[in-house]
Amino acid sequence: MKKTLTTIAAAIIMISSFSSFAAEKTNPLKNVESGKIINTYLEATTLGSVELNKFLFADDFQYSNSANNDTFNKREYTAFLKAHKGVNFDCKTSYEILDQSGKACMAKATMVFENFTRVDYITLSQDQDGWKVSKVVTTYP
Repeated sequence: MKKTLTTIAAAIIMISSFSSFAAEKTNPLKNVESGKIINTYLEATTLGSVELNKFLFADDFQYSNSANNDTFNKREYTAFLKAHKGVNFDCKTSYEILDQSGKACMAKATMVFENFTRVDYITLSQDQDGWKVSKVVTTYP
């Protein structure tokens, strides 16, 4: 009887420990300001950092490139970033928040390369999971 109880207790402990490993990871970007989200976006695009991408982009995310009229959704754009994981672009980056009101934010990120400049207009929206990048429009002035 004692051996049976020990076996059952061990089984319960194992099951509960396995379910804790299966729990969804918490969102490290949930309670951060919009500026941190923009920095995380710039790290993903210019430094090849992809660890936070699943928390960074809204489900209805859309990327547009005005130079060639390409558009991509969240799945396509995150696949592109993942393919360029670890690739560091040689550019100077800066950003400014153009407007932030309520649960919406508009920012301008500038990436200055040796021969050209890339400007991303970034729209952020805030929901129960925090700020998310919902739209990016890239231009090359």
